[in-house]
Order: sequence, then structure tokens, then C-alpha cells
Amino acid sequence: MSGDELARVYRGTLAHSTRQSALCVLADSVLGVNARGKIVFVEDGQNVDRLSQDWGFEPSDVEQLGTYEFLMPGMVDTHIHAPQYLYSGTHLDLPLLDWLSTYTFPVESRYEDLEFAEDVYNKVVKRTLCNGTTTACYFATIHTDASLLLGQIADHFGQRAFVGKVCMDLNSMVPHYKEQAQESQEETLRFIHELLERKYAHVKPVVTPRFAVSCSSSLLSSLGKISKNYDLRIQSHISENKSEVELVKKLFPNCASYTDVYLKHDLLTHKTVMAHGCYLSDEELKIFREKGAAISHCPNSNISLISGMLNVRNVLNHKVKLGLGTDVAGGYSTSMLDAIRRAMDTSKALSMQDPHLQPLTFKEAFRLATLGGSEALMLDDCIGNFEVGKDFDALRVNLCVPGSPVDVFPGDGPEVILEKFLNLGDDRNIVEVYVAGRRVVPFHEP
Repeated sequence: MSGDELARVYRGTLAHSTRQSALCVLADSVLGVNARGKIVFVEDGQNVDRLSQDWGFEPSDVEQLGTYEFLMPGMVDTHIHAPQYLYSGTHLDLPLLDWLSTYTFPVESRYEDLEFAEDVYNKVVKRTLCNGTTTACYFATIHTDASLLLGQIADHFGQRAFVGKVCMDLNSMVPHYKEQAQESQEETLRFIHELLERKYAHVKPVVTPRFAVSCSSSLLSSLGKISKNYDLRIQSHISENKSEVELVKKLFPNCASYTDVYLKHDLLTHKTVMAHGCYLSDEELKIFREKGAAISHCPNSNISLISGMLNVRNVLNHKVKLGLGTDVAGGYSTSMLDAIRRAMDTSKALSMQDPHLQPLTFKEAFRLATLGGSEALMLDDCIGNFEVGKDFDALRVNLCVPGSPVDVFPGDGPEVILEKFLNLGDDRNIVEVYVAGRRVVPFHEP
């Protein structure tokens, strides 16, 4: 089969977002995917006969979706800590800085053990794929070899991923879990070189200073240069917790703001995604907009660690790129469906405090989890929705699977079905997951 020949044809309901509309539900459409995993047509279902002649497929080749089934784009987790999956769902009794020193750094220090790392990383990649995360932006640990292993595992299971070897040379609170600045720089370069040399189709490195609190100015500067020299994406944290914001002011007295710290070290670019941003000022958001930098909204973590609540409406009004993140394990769920729900909950809670604030709709939250995430990670040219020419990263959702947590009723239309899935569904309803046209869930058993 040549790359341009059809590999799959679906007919049924499609749901996706565009730049003009938060939600487009196409009740009867035909979508074709070629052997290279690219979407080659999306047309009205009544055109199937003409399409079969144009593309040379038989009516029997068409996979017909059921009444309570639909296709949607794969979800994009713009911020997740893979090593913290070990204790997800636990240890949520402390604020951020205490939580890091008490739980996170001691656990992350264990990933020098590759056998230990392999077990956790296999589980988190499989779990996120089952939950419909086709793209994940991962923090790993300071350990280069374990970080490379995470990239290898993501590639093996077919997940699209950015993997970051964490960099930190200060304020670890755990003496044996930090680096020297020169060592961090050298190991980051080794990580980048080795990961790129493996030529994985959908797994790439991302420059990863943990956050300003744990990085010296010299380390931040070197990472800024590395990201520029290799034209790489950057990920970190910003303005998550009030105590953290105050600490950054003391550590960087010559910087006007938390945002200014990253700006002055060349770490705030159009390829940057910063997690949280709960306390960013309007002036800082303007800088984000000017630089093209993105924010990853992690509502579960923000509440679970009692950090704050991001005013998403204000971020959107400033036209800053915005995606959603699970932020495991500060966030206790690996599911982007949970991120969608918590984003809406947070928005509604803020609107109760300010009646003039318009809360997020489920349509807007859906967009943030799909197209918004692809924009935040600078992937919207190849994923995020069902535009012709993009990769087929998609979920096949069925609300009527055995044991479904969702009940449906006569008269439930396509938009109602989608809304029910977003609010009530889980991995049982995600019957197939595709990345670049490859079916990655159910997993292939050798």
C-alpha cells in the first residue's frame, strides 16, 4: 500500500473545534485516512458514493459508527509529571513547596534505578493513552537515562510526546536530588542529542527548567541558549502558589515579575508552555501574548494543593494560547476528562465571586483539551482537529459499551451525546485511540 492509498474510512458523527468555533458537530460525515495517517477528506455522508469512486474504496470498506458513537480529536495533556504517577491520588495534604520537599523530590530521586523507572513509565503511558491522551508533554526527572527510557516507552506504545529531562541546581530541599549547573547543562545536551538521534516519529525533547525557585540564573541562561540553538520547545512552571511567587521575588530581585525572570533568560518564546499562571498580572499576560508563549491550565492540581484558581476567561481575553494539563500528581487524575470538568468547575466558582465573569462552557473546555492544547504545544499545524492534511489523532467514543457509566435515551442528539461523555464518561467509553492513523488502543498483544 502506498502512502496516499486509503487505510480507513469512517462514516458517522464527528466532533471537533476550529479557530472560528469552539465546537462543530458533524452528524453524518465521511472521513478518510491514508496509509501515512493523514486525513485526506472530510465530507457530508451523502457524498460517500462519489468519494468511493474518487478514492477507490468499496462501500463495505466504510466503518459505520453507531447511533451513540462519535469520533473526536485526541486529547492533549500539556503538563504532566510522569514520575509522580507512582503516588497519584495520595499525598494531597500540603501546599506546593512543602509538598515538593516532603513527597515529590524523595520519590523523583529514585528514578536513577532504571528498572523502577521502567515499571512506572510503562504504567503512566498506558494509562494516559487509555484515557484518550494522544499527546503528552512530560516532565521526567534529573536522570538522563531514565528520561530517555520514558521517550522510548512513549514511542513503543505510539503516544505523541514531548519529554523533558528536569533541570534543577538549587533549593531541592533533598540534598541528593539536585545537580550542579554545569552538570545539568551537559546532561541536558546529552539527553537532547541521544533522543534526537533515535529519530522517533512522534517523541521529541523539550527543555525543562523545573521552575525559577530551583534554578540558578546561570542555569536558566544556559537552558535559554540550548533551546534557541536547537530550536526546541520549553516547559516550566509559573505563578502557581502565592508563597512561590514571593520566593521568586526574593531570589530574583532585579526582575520585575515572575514572567520577567523567564523573559530575561530567553525562556519565554512562542515555543514555551508554562504551567499554572494563577497569579499572573495583566501586564504579564500581555508579555505572554507578545512572545506567543502558552499557559497550561491545571485546575485539579491548583485546587488539590490549594494553590489558586486561574481566571481562564481573562487569559482568553488577552488572547494567550491556553491548553489543559492534568499535572499528575499534584492533580490526582491522569484523565483529561477530569481536567475538562475541573476547568469548568473552577470557572464557575470564580463567576460566583464575580457575576460579570462569564464561566467556561463545555464547548470551550472541549476546545482547550484538543485544539487549544495543540496550539499551546505548537502542534496545531498537524493535530488538534479533523482538518484535511492533519494527522489522524483521534478517539472513537461509544456511550453504549457494556458497563458504561453513561445512560442514553431516545432523542439524545449528537451534541447531547458529546456533552454527556465529557461530564460523565471515562476510559470505558473510549473504545479506540489513534495516533497518526495508528491504532494504539486497544494495545497490541505480542
